[in-house]
Amino acid sequence: MTSHESSSKLWNYDVFLSFRGEDTRNGFTGHLHAALQDRGFDAFIDEDNLKRGGEIKPELLQAIEESRISVIVFSRCYAESRWCLDELVKIMECREKLGQQVLPIFYHVDPSHVRKQEGCLARAFQKHEDGILEEKDDKEREAKKERVKQWREALTQAANLSGHHLNNGHEAKLIRRIVEENIRELRPSTDELHVAKYPVGIDSRVQPIISDFSSGGSGDVKMIGIWGMGGLGKTTVAKAIYNKIHQSFQFKCFLEDVCHHGTSQHGLLCLQQKFISDILQRAKPQIICSVAAGITVIRQHLQRRRVLVIIDNVDNVEQLNAIAGSRGWFGPGSIIIITTRNEHLLNQLRVDMRYRDRGMNKEEALEVFSWHAFDNICPNEEYLELSNKVVSYCGGLPLALQVLGSSLIGRPKIEWESYLEKLERIPEEDIIKKLRISFDGLDDTQKAIFLDICFFLEIGQGYVKKDYVTKILDGCGLSPIIGISILRERCLVDVERGALKMHDLIREMGKIIISRKSPTQPERLGRLWNPEVVTDVLTNKSGTEEIEALSLDLPSSKKKASFSTKAFVNMKKLRLLRLNHVELAGSFKHFPKELRWLCWHGFPFKYMPEHLLNQPKLVALDLRFSKLRKGWKNSKPLENLKILDFSESRRLKKSPDFSRLPNLGELNFFGCWRLSKIHPTIGQLKRLTLVNFEFCGIRCLPGEFCKLKSIETLRLSYGALRELPEGLAEMVSLRKLDATITAIKQFPNDLGRLISLQELRVGGRSCRSLPSLSGLSNLVYLRLWTCLNLRAIPDLPTNLEVLEAEFCFALETMPDFSQMSNIKKLYIRDSPKLTEVPGLGLGKSLNSMAVLCMHECANLTSEFRNNILQGWTSCGVGGIFLNEIYDIPEWFDFVADGNKISFDVPQCDGRNFTRLTLCWVCSQFEFGHVTFTVVNRTKHTTSRVSSSSWVARQNFFWQGQLSNDKLKLNLQGGDKIVILLEGFVVKKTGVNLVWDKPLKENKHLFWGDYYYEYESEVVPDWLYEESSLGPSHGASDNHPTNQITTTTDEPKLKRQKF
Repeated sequence: MTSHESSSKLWNYDVFLSFRGEDTRNGFTGHLHAALQDRGFDAFIDEDNLKRGGEIKPELLQAIEESRISVIVFSRCYAESRWCLDELVKIMECREKLGQQVLPIFYHVDPSHVRKQEGCLARAFQKHEDGILEEKDDKEREAKKERVKQWREALTQAANLSGHHLNNGHEAKLIRRIVEENIRELRPSTDELHVAKYPVGIDSRVQPIISDFSSGGSGDVKMIGIWGMGGLGKTTVAKAIYNKIHQSFQFKCFLEDVCHHGTSQHGLLCLQQKFISDILQRAKPQIICSVAAGITVIRQHLQRRRVLVIIDNVDNVEQLNAIAGSRGWFGPGSIIIITTRNEHLLNQLRVDMRYRDRGMNKEEALEVFSWHAFDNICPNEEYLELSNKVVSYCGGLPLALQVLGSSLIGRPKIEWESYLEKLERIPEEDIIKKLRISFDGLDDTQKAIFLDICFFLEIGQGYVKKDYVTKILDGCGLSPIIGISILRERCLVDVERGALKMHDLIREMGKIIISRKSPTQPERLGRLWNPEVVTDVLTNKSGTEEIEALSLDLPSSKKKASFSTKAFVNMKKLRLLRLNHVELAGSFKHFPKELRWLCWHGFPFKYMPEHLLNQPKLVALDLRFSKLRKGWKNSKPLENLKILDFSESRRLKKSPDFSRLPNLGELNFFGCWRLSKIHPTIGQLKRLTLVNFEFCGIRCLPGEFCKLKSIETLRLSYGALRELPEGLAEMVSLRKLDATITAIKQFPNDLGRLISLQELRVGGRSCRSLPSLSGLSNLVYLRLWTCLNLRAIPDLPTNLEVLEAEFCFALETMPDFSQMSNIKKLYIRDSPKLTEVPGLGLGKSLNSMAVLCMHECANLTSEFRNNILQGWTSCGVGGIFLNEIYDIPEWFDFVADGNKISFDVPQCDGRNFTRLTLCWVCSQFEFGHVTFTVVNRTKHTTSRVSSSSWVARQNFFWQGQLSNDKLKLNLQGGDKIVILLEGFVVKKTGVNLVWDKPLKENKHLFWGDYYYEYESEVVPDWLYEESSLGPSHGASDNHPTNQITTTTDEPKLKRQKF
């Protein structure tokens, strides 16, 4: 049989095991069978349910024929069994006729004895020969004689094949090698899919996904989702995953571009028929009369079979329901992978794991572009700058890199420059078509939200707060909360740190959609922001009803452009208007009345013009940098106004009357230095949640202010405020209070009774004391900054997680920390009079601590230092930071000068190594990358821990701990260890080994994570450079090059992020 015929045959088993039961069933063969099953191979083993007799049964002969590979375990008694020998003859026949792969294992048997039928096989064949002589029937005797001849020939042929000889060796290692190497190599690879012409960066995207779903229960049916915007390479990733794992599955299929089948009855039936015929490898499609009948067929065939199914590019949940609606349809160990542009489909299917494909990094993108544009791994030098511009434009989108690279290959630089100039005006159509698929799947309301967000991002230079836009679009009746969620699920927008983001090419697509509605008449476009176009429309008064959003943002330094208010008369549907540093002349009586957002930075009027605020639907009014001198009064009600912003209006002296703003939620007077009076009607704003008086001239707040029970955030920092009003405790919703650098001398006792307060910032030269804060049951963050005259910190609530006190030079007394069981970070800086923190190191206080920094606290007692250093249990990110004057404690096991230390591990005496305590005194450190490298010269392993976001400090002491679970050191007595610290200049290093004590591993808390890297059989170059190296920073008799053996194998590298 040809290799093609062999690979196209429908095999029912991956492996057939031929063995002598009494020799190896409960030992080697049984373990091999279990290992094959664990790795997902379908291995046939005769479990004695087929009764033994004189002749081999047809069921076994069929099983041999239907197996891709036969593994023959030759043992001492194998040749005594006529059954085994008949199996062998059939196996060798299938090898010749069907192209079956055969792997012989010589289990405590010499291969030459099998080849020549000597040794124990000679005795077995003597019995078979004697049986021939005893046979009285001539015909039977000749048949037996022929049978023995076939046995001998089969044994000789099998023994001449490449296999394994196990004689007092390590059985487990051999089984692992057979399963992980031989079986996978012998299986044909014709099922592999074409991934990509240039598969750059694929492994780094694929391997974490495979690692994740390979862990956990092997009998679980796992559903995995991969989602992302069009053109990112989701299908490429799915194909690569398929190629890496498909050999472990007998039943598998890759359904590409499922969305093309649609959701009609006919389309879903075609999808089901293709699925069933592909996974069962049938030439003729299964006849199905209805979708419900198709589901029944799928369940009947697959619910007991372990399958691999990849469903690519799904755009409707009905497609999933038709072919993979439930985990119960598939057998244990099955894996179902779905790729989609719509994350909500993954929610509906309740996938076990989901991965967002975010595209390529800059290095990968440049390489992919270079292959397509230059047929090389990197660009030609003279094209490097232009190539980087293209890569930046593509934003890591593989589709764009391929399209643009293919378009530019072989072209001269002048054509490259022309092409790039064209892209700025007209994006490549092939890219836009692919991206537009997600937009076309939206309803009209969702499309309007998307285009409005494009408008906000375009005028906001790619940044706009989600909450801000949500409130404005909600005022437009667009239901933005669910709308933005749908846009995010379909990868048309992103939300990062509260801001809306959009891929540059998605924004380009949005601009094209807007402009194509009227390419030759911009005044008929729905949204305008091009300065030249807007200027022409306003100058010529050519605006139309089609305009819904308009922006003109001019530089503040130039003379303001002036237009007539009549230019807006025909813009009846105008909802969003920005006129930064623009002057308007004329009456506002006929100004558009549909405005929801009016942004007018540099507002030119000293007093509010009549009729301008006749805007019953207005949601947000942004008058930053205005020339207003006082607010308005007696205006018409602005019942929908939720956001009012007067930031940096430095001539404003009085606030407006708030009585006609019943739904105002955010009020911002940031930077209004001359503001001295707040209208008492502020107490009527029952929906106010945020107030900003930072950098304001207000010295006192009206008494009515504390009646505002809805305020959640109050900002008073860097202002002239001298006192807080009585009744502060009535602000029951207040969660964040910032009173940093104010003129407040005495905080009222009510400060300690703000029941909802979570964050409190206090500071300034005037602050001399604070009331008790122990009653703040929700407070988690407290910051005291430049409280130059504060001598004592009052009692604190036990729920506090972070306390920061910086530049409190007079601070002498801290509260008792013995019951502070939730504290994670204590940061005290520049408090030279402080000698201790009572209770810290005792009770529960250190159990939750991750960071303890007392820099420039140079008078700490030795007893206090020992309590915190010896009581520290936290591992990973963080540690203890003190002044450099404190030396490495005496109880450290090993100490050395400089940044490198070596030592021998003492005898363990039955103890379990749990963590490594490191300590150093640093003289110079720069913000950047820090690495700890631990080399076990005895076991030839290297563990690295690195961080790229340490805070810069000069001359400090640090102690921290790293857990054995992450380092994978597994130290034993006598191991020779070398530790190197890089990233700073170190005066002295200390190491302490911790045994049997419990630990707490910290993940990301207040700065970057640690990265752990483990290598075996790899030795760092710097270790070779040592002239001498030995235990406990002493001299060594053995140079590392004499003790560590390098290997030509690839390093075994595992990298994890915590």
